[in-house]
Amino acid sequence: MAIQHAVLALLAGGPSYGYELKGAFEEAVGPQWGPLNIGHLYQILDRLSRDGLVVAERHPQPVKPDRVVYEITPDGRAELDRWLAEPSPRSGGFRDDFFLKVTAAARSGEPATVRAVLSNQRGHLMRELRNLDGLRRRTDDPVVGLLLSAASRHVEADLAFVDDAEGVLLADGGAVLARLRTPRAEGTTSERGTGPTQAAG
Repeated sequence: MAIQHAVLALLAGGPSYGYELKGAFEEAVGPQWGPLNIGHLYQILDRLSRDGLVVAERHPQPVKPDRVVYEITPDGRAELDRWLAEPSPRSGGFRDDFFLKVTAAARSGEPATVRAVLSNQRGHLMRELRNLDGLRRRTDDPVVGLLLSAASRHVEADLAFVDDAEGVLLADGGAVLARLRTPRAEGTTSERGTGPTQAAG
């Protein structure tokens, strides 16, 4: 939904069409967001139009297909103002794939597994941090610079979590992991079949 409101913000500056909006969005948010899929953008514009937040007008062109130009409506401006006035909670809460990976590694009870998971993630995050730092040095746009700085801070927080996990799970010679080890089932069906009851039969 954030992209929907970002499109409204772009249209608040004046009418525009699909590819122009795509370029304006990518320029505004910078390279760390990645390209905006034009098909997805048109789906957003269709939804905004259905909801009465924008109006679409078809402009004929001499050679190319007609160009559809979108303009924000008063309801669209009201929705944009409402969105800007509200705080932004984390869209995914605190659900995180890496946290689940750490959980699985810890429950294995194997220090080598935990060490490998943390080491792989630390390497990935360090590469991401270097990439963001390079992008930040190359941008002249102060807002894009702020977004890249925020992204770097998120990565630094993730690195701090890796350090915390290492300190908690690996610093005591494996005692914590031994307590966390997921107990295995007490034998397979075939093993239970060779028990005393089966032999007595």
